[in-house]
Amino acid sequence: MLLFLGACGEKVADRDISQTSKESNSITWGVKNDTRLFGMMDVKTKEVKGFDIDIARGITEKILGPDASAIFVEVTSKTRIPLLKNGNIDAIIATMTITEERKQQVDFSDVYFDAGQSLLVKKDSGIKGIEDLGAGTTVLAVKGSTSVDNIKKAAPETTVLEWENYAECFIALQSGQGDAMTTDNAILLGMASQNPDYQLAGGAFTQEPYGIAINKGQNNFLKEVNEALAEMHQDGTYDRIFDKWFPETEDGRVKD
Repeated sequence: MLLFLGACGEKVADRDISQTSKESNSITWGVKNDTRLFGMMDVKTKEVKGFDIDIARGITEKILGPDASAIFVEVTSKTRIPLLKNGNIDAIIATMTITEERKQQVDFSDVYFDAGQSLLVKKDSGIKGIEDLGAGTTVLAVKGSTSVDNIKKAAPETTVLEWENYAECFIALQSGQGDAMTTDNAILLGMASQNPDYQLAGGAFTQEPYGIAINKGQNNFLKEVNEALAEMHQDGTYDRIFDKWFPETEDGRVKD
């Protein structure tokens, strides 16, 4: 196993996150700051808000109690695993799809949200779904996400341009640098809800189950996270959080 050294020379992979969290009465979460409905920075309050944020707070409370602190560190699709590996964060809850490739680097919790990849287009674009993407079209996606590989497989003739984050990607779509943007439908739904000239085109063409990523060797912490998720389903906490952020749809709800 590859080991990274923390600030004091500590082997990060050997840290017992379960124990250190109890000692500090806090869990440090890697979250998105640019993903509406999941993790979005409120420019007025300077507070990140969203579904992932509330789930993280709920898990923190279940594990450590109501006086515990959920600390949030901004990550992107590109930086989240390195930050976890280096010990900057205890766990990632950032619209992260569970994949076999990622399982080689991190462990995942049980699925906490079911998503699927789709397309966001301008309403007058003429694009109705994945079948309309070809040699003359350009699709925008975020670096380090599964969306890039998926769209290349689903529409091999289209041109794919990659951007650092969702905000840059959507700005590029608005400025005409691409015909469509692609990522998980739940993320695109958040963008469309704030931009009425844009809509989702076609249904989901992949399955993207979201999981919470935890460093290898943290079996106790992983067990605590899964137990907290299960308890949130049982006592209605999960449903309350889901309905707060997705009041008009049941897409993505993880049933017991």
